[in-house]
Amino acid sequence: MQFNKVTAEIIRQLQDILGQANVVADEEKMEMYSRDETSDKLWEKMPEVVIKPENAQQIAEVVKLANREMIPITPRGGGSGLAGGAVPLHGGMVLSLEKMNKIIEIDKENLFMVLEPGVTTGEVQKEARELNLFYAGDPCSAESSFIGGNVATNAGGNKAVKYGVTGRHVYGLEVVMPDGDIVVYGGKNIKDVTFYDMVHLMVGSEGTLGIITKIWLKLMPLPQYVADLLIPFPDMQSAIKVVPKIMTAGIIPTAVEFMDSLSIKAAEMYLNKKLPYSDAGAYIICEVDGNTELQVQEDYETIGKLCKENGALEVFVADNISTQDRIWKSRKAYAEALRMISPVYCMEDIVVPISNIPAALDAIEKIAKKYDCKIPSAGHAGDGNIHATILREDRDDHAWHDLKDAVLSEIYDAVYVLEGNLSGEHGIGAKRVSAMYKHMTAGQKKVLQTLKDAFDPNNIMNPGKVVLLGRIAE
Repeated sequence: MQFNKVTAEIIRQLQDILGQANVVADEEKMEMYSRDETSDKLWEKMPEVVIKPENAQQIAEVVKLANREMIPITPRGGGSGLAGGAVPLHGGMVLSLEKMNKIIEIDKENLFMVLEPGVTTGEVQKEARELNLFYAGDPCSAESSFIGGNVATNAGGNKAVKYGVTGRHVYGLEVVMPDGDIVVYGGKNIKDVTFYDMVHLMVGSEGTLGIITKIWLKLMPLPQYVADLLIPFPDMQSAIKVVPKIMTAGIIPTAVEFMDSLSIKAAEMYLNKKLPYSDAGAYIICEVDGNTELQVQEDYETIGKLCKENGALEVFVADNISTQDRIWKSRKAYAEALRMISPVYCMEDIVVPISNIPAALDAIEKIAKKYDCKIPSAGHAGDGNIHATILREDRDDHAWHDLKDAVLSEIYDAVYVLEGNLSGEHGIGAKRVSAMYKHMTAGQKKVLQTLKDAFDPNNIMNPGKVVLLGRIAE
């Protein structure tokens, strides 16, 4: 696939569409748009121009121009992704949605928020909470990630066990299609099977099938009572083996998270604060919520009793904001803590059935020993999503890339044996697309390519992400 370069004439036309202030071609100012939070320089590439549209009509005109001139477009939210999904691998335009940051409507009667993609997830949560409402999407990056990026990657998060991933809360989308048409799918109807489910085809499409410009998010009443538990265990296997027992105890916890000993120590060092039982082999962190204090108390007592019967060293309960923040601080600081130990690392996002988490963690531990490297693991035990992170430490470039390639190949192979998959919430982006193709069937590749060709025949929308350029299903 041959793309054309952004010329001075193209920049002039972009300025006519967007205004001069919304077109950035200065290399120093564009540098921050050359990467996301993926730490490896392999997933960095300078754009030729950065554009900052303010409405869907401007985006539509830009897309029509890009199609005429065969110039790739990389949509970008907050840049907090971990799969290279917002990196302009083929140059062209980075289309930043940072100026489309308005909450258009909060409909309290129908429990909907209608908003633009550049609103941070934290702002969505805050605005809902002020009206005694609740948006259940809760990625650890809520203060920096944009809701549009959450939708584009179908982001998960801490509350996915009870409330599901982002897509469960998306009922409508306005999308600029790859030909420049502005189309609305869905809306405020709770039930609607009038059409193909285009909303949930677009959710998780990572900017490869269109650019999301408006979102209808479902809200719910705010749970009145919340409690969190921090439960240290002597080793990872005893911690993880208790999770299926929790999930089948007649309770639907809001969250069930885990951290291994390396992750706990890293968080303690990063926070510069002694954590309870920081010498433990693993933490389980649980959250329960509800509308009666008695029900929440019964739930957390049941979980605590189960854990104590299955080897927990202690059960710490937090039922107010201050102590809850203290429990979650270590889990939410996990990625930053690892970056302090090893500025370059490879955070994976594998997912397996819950009952296979012990086997997956055992396989990861064996791979780490085989290659004499550190692979701390943490993540979402209640939905089988494991963030196994390979640390570069002091290896040179050659040794690092050899190690990473070998370790990832073995981890992915082990995951597929365990009925798992490559990504639970971070997305495929550029980082995992080759590995995904390795494990796909010919039929799956054909469907993927057929969809991409039908929606985006010129392949200008985020090329090289999710669908391999020029790849023909075998």
